[in-house]
Amino acid sequence: MSALICGSLAYDTIMVFPDQFKNHILPDKVHILNVSFLVPRMRREFGGCAGNIAYNLHLLGGKPIPMGTVGQDFGPYREHFESLGIDLSRVKVIEELFTPQAFITTDHDNNQITAFHPGAMMRSYENHVKDVPGVSLGLVGPDGREGMIQNAVEFREMGVPFIFDPGQAMPLFNGPELREFIEQADYVVVNDYESNLLQERTGWNEKEIVSRVQAYITTQGPKGALVHTPGKTYDIPPAHERRVVDPTGCGDAFRAGLIYGIQGGYDWLTIGRMGNLMGALKVEHPGTQNQRFDYAEFNDQFKQQFGYTL
Repeated sequence: MSALICGSLAYDTIMVFPDQFKNHILPDKVHILNVSFLVPRMRREFGGCAGNIAYNLHLLGGKPIPMGTVGQDFGPYREHFESLGIDLSRVKVIEELFTPQAFITTDHDNNQITAFHPGAMMRSYENHVKDVPGVSLGLVGPDGREGMIQNAVEFREMGVPFIFDPGQAMPLFNGPELREFIEQADYVVVNDYESNLLQERTGWNEKEIVSRVQAYITTQGPKGALVHTPGKTYDIPPAHERRVVDPTGCGDAFRAGLIYGIQGGYDWLTIGRMGNLMGALKVEHPGTQNQRFDYAEFNDQFKQQFGYTL
C-alpha cells in the first residue's frame, strides 16, 4: 500500500550565532536595519514536509512516494533517498530553479531569523496526483498554493482518501478555500495553534470541522494529541522521550505514524500513540532525518511505552 505524500522537499541550512541578536540590533534604528552576523557553526539538513514524512514512514517499513518539485541542486538529496530505496519517481527537477531552502540563524536565546526561498516549490502544479497509480492514501501538505489546490481536487476525483495538513501554508488560503479543502479531505491534522487559526479562518468550530471528516487530529506537543471523530474524541497520551535535543520535524514524524496506522487499519488510540512515539523518537536527534531505527525497534519501544505490541 503506497502513500502519496505531496509537499515540499527542501534543504535547511542552520547557523548558530554565538551571541544575542539584541546586542547587535539598535531598537531605534530598525527602519535602517543593516546587520551582519558571524556564524562559525553551520550545518545543512535534508528537510521539507514531504521529505520528512517520507523518511519517517520509510523507517516504519511503509511505502512512501514523495511528490514535489525541486531544483538544479537536488543531487545530494537524491543520493540520500536513493540510498534508502525511497521512490523518487514523482519528484520533478526544474533545472532553472533551486530546491526550496530555509536559512535559519539562531542566537544564544534561541531566537531565530529565518529566510525561506520557495524556488521550484512554486511550480508544484506541474505534478499530478492523477498520474500516480496504486495509491491507497494521500497527504496534501505545505507546498505551492496552486499545487495544493490541484492535489486535493485530484485526490477527490480519484476517490483516494487523503489527509489535509495545511501547516505553514495556511496563510496562503482564505476561509472559503480552507473550507473547500476540509470538505474534500477525509482527515485533517494540525497542531494546537493551527487548530485555532483554522477555526478562525473558516468560521467553523471544532464540532463543525469534525462533522465533515473521518478524523480531526490536533497535536499538542508534550501533552500528546487529540483525535476528534464524529462519534468520540480520543485523548492520546504522550510518549516519553529519553532526552530532548531538537523538536524540529516532530510534527512530520507524527504524521508518518498517522499514515502508517491508518493504512494498517489500527484503532485511533493506537494510531495516535504511534504518531506520538514517532515524534518522541525524533526529538532525541538533531535535524529532521537523522534518527535511525526499524519497525522491530519501534515495536519494542511501543510496548515499553504503552504496554502492548502492534
